[in-house]
Amino acid sequence: MAVTAFRALLGAGTEFSSRAAAEAYIGGVCFKQGPPRLIGAELEWLTASGEPSAPASRPELTVLADALGSYAPPSISPDSPALPLPGGSRVTVEPGGQVELSSAPFESAAELCERLRADAHHLERLLESRSIRILSAAADGVRPARRVLQLPRYRAMERSFAAIGPFGKLMMCNTAATQVSVDAGADPAEVAARWTALNTIGPALLAAFACSPDLHDAPAGAWASQRMRAWLRLDHARTRPPALDWSDPVTAYARWVLDVPLLCVRRPAGEADWAAPPEATFADWLCGALDDEIGRRPDAADLDYHLTTMFPPVRAAGHLEVRYLDAQPGGGWTVPIHAIDALMSAPTVVAEATALAAPVAGCWLEAAHYGLSGADIRSAAVDLLSLAAAHASDPGAERQLVAAAQRCRDGRPPTGEALRLTDSEAER
Repeated sequence: MAVTAFRALLGAGTEFSSRAAAEAYIGGVCFKQGPPRLIGAELEWLTASGEPSAPASRPELTVLADALGSYAPPSISPDSPALPLPGGSRVTVEPGGQVELSSAPFESAAELCERLRADAHHLERLLESRSIRILSAAADGVRPARRVLQLPRYRAMERSFAAIGPFGKLMMCNTAATQVSVDAGADPAEVAARWTALNTIGPALLAAFACSPDLHDAPAGAWASQRMRAWLRLDHARTRPPALDWSDPVTAYARWVLDVPLLCVRRPAGEADWAAPPEATFADWLCGALDDEIGRRPDAADLDYHLTTMFPPVRAAGHLEVRYLDAQPGGGWTVPIHAIDALMSAPTVVAEATALAAPVAGCWLEAAHYGLSGADIRSAAVDLLSLAAAHASDPGAERQLVAAAQRCRDGRPPTGEALRLTDSEAER
């Protein structure tokens, strides 16, 4: 059943009658079923004010809002209409001043990349008008983590993560990702196959696109992806579900969501403290165990919000959102988009990709730590990118994927060659 149907059936502000009702709601909202045909992406960049020769400082939110104008998100400009950019992407701002483009969904990776490239150039021009630069880096190796977005959600997040260790604030303020989203599948069997595939191939693709060895103030240690290190270490219950053990991901995901501790609790407008009772889960709130602390039972809007605080490597959000890829140098973000598109292009390819990556499935920390220096992970990365090249949607995508497979075979991290290749092809 579609997301809108579930929400209409429940009704705005309606409380859940039981845990089973909440689980059914999650299944309908998070796994929208239908023939898989659409692909989307989110691109994040660090930002800095001033000239490249000057020390990199985070832009003031008022200056950022002025630069973005009618495209500014409400988080930094409450009265903004938050219009989409000409290519259909919407702009958001992350806690440390990172900017993000969230594309519209498209039926081809080629069109997605074309529209995102145009919107990225448009965004860059807007920001340059106020001397703000976007930086193609997955982790900030220079500046201390500092939160510039002062919303109750992020205040509660920072406080919650700080009780666990240093990685929460580092993730929030000093990292950037490339995220790719694809449809969940036409029926439960296909949903399970695509879910399993995206999780199984994750460590190998994480290593293939790892390019964040430096993260300011991170604990000592050499890591290929400090960004993914931060995600994996900030809150295990929230970021590392046993996804490969789920034969029925729709049911299992719903159960997992309800048993993850609350990160924050929405309060009425004007209340700045959104802190959640320590260690309390959404299921606790649902059954009445938090009546004294919160004073009300949760409704669908509360559960929708709780879903946005789930940070697994693959997140179910109606579609399947791949979250384990570092932001790529230059225009190299097109390569992982084409890789995911090709590997999810047909059930037989999905099955082959799953089999190729199975030996390193679950090796998230190893992939983030050692990247392509691990022989088994490097071999799986090469095999997956070669398979993707064989099923690429067009010759340009095939060339990018062949080059990426060779780079991985050589044990080299991404360096942004795809930007020059793609731009030169576009100019011709």
